[in-house]
Amino acid sequence: MSKKLLLIIPFYNEASRIDLTTYNHAFQQYTDCDFLLVNDGSSDNTASVIKDLSDKHPNAAALDLKINKGKAEAIRQAVLHSKNKNYTHIGYLDADLATPFDEFFRIWDFAQKNSLYSFVMGSRVKKLGSDITRYSYRHYSGRIFATIASKLILKAPVYDTQCGAKIINYDLAITLFEKPFITKWVFDLELLLRYKAIEKHYLHKIFEYGLSVWIEKGDSKITFKDLLGFPYQLVKIYFAYGR
Repeated sequence: MSKKLLLIIPFYNEASRIDLTTYNHAFQQYTDCDFLLVNDGSSDNTASVIKDLSDKHPNAAALDLKINKGKAEAIRQAVLHSKNKNYTHIGYLDADLATPFDEFFRIWDFAQKNSLYSFVMGSRVKKLGSDITRYSYRHYSGRIFATIASKLILKAPVYDTQCGAKIINYDLAITLFEKPFITKWVFDLELLLRYKAIEKHYLHKIFEYGLSVWIEKGDSKITFKDLLGFPYQLVKIYFAYGR
């Protein structure tokens, strides 16, 4: 029986902090999902670690990209690699598991029960009853980014475009990831703009799923310098996708 979900997880120089116990447990627990682990041209031994990990589980595979291109291109290559498969949805998740597997599969459960939505986004809304832990400088810079992205570029009330947990209808994902992105870290916003370009009522088909748990992990691949460069990337997106 073909599986419905392909979960893509990109890795870059993660060998020293891959939680093998957690990954092994997830592969054993969620056997109705296929996992694609992508090495994004790491300079350490990440490629061999994820290859060894995937070899132990029939529902896990490894894709080795020889040159580092960034998260956007790593996920894009993985989506293209999945072409002609019989999945209904493609999801992606950050390798540090800031969004835990259990939380991601709650999003998946929601997506399956609510087929009206073709694009379900994790959203890091800090509220009573949730455990959303972020560094202060990233939280406040993120809120500035989100406000600009939603009000000036998308012109839609999106709270969190940048959360690393998303699930997209398979056919839609193949379309949205067809062409390379113009930015390295802000491709999630580009995805929404690409969807907007092909679907007039796209906002009715997107759902922001409020996460119960999201824990910031150390050694983020997004540096403070990257954060300072986000305004320039927003300008590039603004002019590339129409004003």
